[in-house]
Amino acid sequence: MQKLQSDDVADAADPVTLQIVRGALSAVQSEMEAVIERTAMSPFIREKKDFYAALFDGTGRLISGSNLPLFGDVIAPIAEHYPLETMRPGDIYWFNDCYASRGAVSHTPDQVFVAPVFADGQLSAFAQSWAHFNDVGGMRAGSLSPDCTEIYQEGIIVPPVRVAREGVVVEELLRLFYRNSRFPEMVKGDTRASIAAIRLGERRLEELFQRFGRAATLAAFNALISDTEQQLRAKLRALLPEGEHRFTDRVDSDGHGNGPIKLRYKLNVTPDAISLDATESDDQVRGPVNFLMAPEVPAMVFASYLLGENTNTLNSGAHQALDKIVLRPGSVLQPNFPAPLGMRGVTMMRNMAACLGLLNVATGGKAMAAHSAYVIWYMRGRDENDELFLLSDGLGVGYGARTTADGNDAVYLVAQENFPSEFLETVFPVRVRRYAINPDTGGPGRWRGGCGLIREVEVLAKEAMISMRIDSVENPPWGVAGGHAAGTGRCVINPGRPDERVLRPLSDGNMVKRGDIVRIETGGGGGWGHPFDREADAVLRDVRGGFVSRESAEANYGVVLTPDGRSVDTAATEKRRAKRPATKLFHRHGYHEVLD
Repeated sequence: MQKLQSDDVADAADPVTLQIVRGALSAVQSEMEAVIERTAMSPFIREKKDFYAALFDGTGRLISGSNLPLFGDVIAPIAEHYPLETMRPGDIYWFNDCYASRGAVSHTPDQVFVAPVFADGQLSAFAQSWAHFNDVGGMRAGSLSPDCTEIYQEGIIVPPVRVAREGVVVEELLRLFYRNSRFPEMVKGDTRASIAAIRLGERRLEELFQRFGRAATLAAFNALISDTEQQLRAKLRALLPEGEHRFTDRVDSDGHGNGPIKLRYKLNVTPDAISLDATESDDQVRGPVNFLMAPEVPAMVFASYLLGENTNTLNSGAHQALDKIVLRPGSVLQPNFPAPLGMRGVTMMRNMAACLGLLNVATGGKAMAAHSAYVIWYMRGRDENDELFLLSDGLGVGYGARTTADGNDAVYLVAQENFPSEFLETVFPVRVRRYAINPDTGGPGRWRGGCGLIREVEVLAKEAMISMRIDSVENPPWGVAGGHAAGTGRCVINPGRPDERVLRPLSDGNMVKRGDIVRIETGGGGGWGHPFDREADAVLRDVRGGFVSRESAEANYGVVLTPDGRSVDTAATEKRRAKRPATKLFHRHGYHEVLD
């Protein structure tokens, strides 16, 4: 890829200009995302907010993007086929090819659109949109199924292509794409929304270059990237002692009889470098939980946790703060083509937890506890008009407790959202019977882990098929520094009835009929600190709020309530808490493997 020439960039960014550019980039990104949200048609985009926009400099470095630690270098795969010097104003590039992008896209429903931005006649930036399209073909509606054993079954694969040249769209490419979807009109709307967003980003960046000049704007880009790198390096150096730190986490299963699947990480800290080695992780598996992890991802996990809101939206500076990332081809984190990737979300979430585990090992338990993997379930069938419907629902889970606060309850993923009950009942043939916090799923601790949720619906369609994706059942999210592991999730059909059955956590082809009840319970996050150290009044509030049961309050927190449950029995609580269990660094419900 081309490099910026020294005379393209001012020597240093003016401090005032830098802050204005910082704010402008954030505003541009937000405006682009508002366009996607308001004009897309897929429920996963419009209601769940499963999308993001990002901005890059002219060499492909991320300058303003998502804090979701999932994406890699989206410009390099394009440049391999379309050299940067051949790009022109009005061009648009597009792909969803996971393997060709080396994990920049990690499963086929995710579509990336990119527009080059020119200033003074020179390529100076890129505007990018990413969104999860509802259906792009494949084995089953929704394109993702636990039954898949190769990526060809997960929908159409689009290699990096130029879908517009100097403003003229190649309609034949899009027609081919739409024809592969079961919901072509919906996919058309999502495509238009994605393209409209990058066109808006292109205009706004051009305005930014016109306002401050190309050299000063590029200098500000460099300064923002450098600032993020310096901040993250300083945080890591202050937190991590020199030496080798190891941690292992587990994915329950691939849905095809393989599991648990171990993610083994080794963090090496020397005076000269910080490196992460994941080569000892298990081999790729037959089922679709393989995660083609871009090398940039672990650094983004650390940056998301350590920098938070203290910096601009995360950029390429975070990637540069880790000096080396080593992955092994053929492993679950670097699978070989054509391994399936559709359910990679469970491994992605365990990857995030494993990175937190490394920080806890290095610091003796001074980082966040683990979280559950967000739950995805599909209901496919035909409505009363005999038209195909696809309910693709993602459900929130509990996140791990922090060193100074409880974990978040019922969070789907970063800024994404749970479907409102009103939306489900209006659009799909279901009736929502219950939508509530799942009590006792937050790991007990001085700081309680976040709780998962309960979604219970009645099926109104004559017949439908259910696909489930739940993880962290056999290997619950761990607690830290005396905090307990989290509670787990499950899916029950017709709970309490004679025909009750529990679905396999990673399964498809589960048939239901009109009148059946589908109850999905999601898991929580691990606790932090010894639960006997939690204020008794805080435990009482949790009981009265439905987050903790009375039984758990006594058994796990040592807090005994009065018979009416309205207050704490102080004497009984002091007696119960006098029998204090031992403190462990990690609490994992039956296994305590940190080092292999």
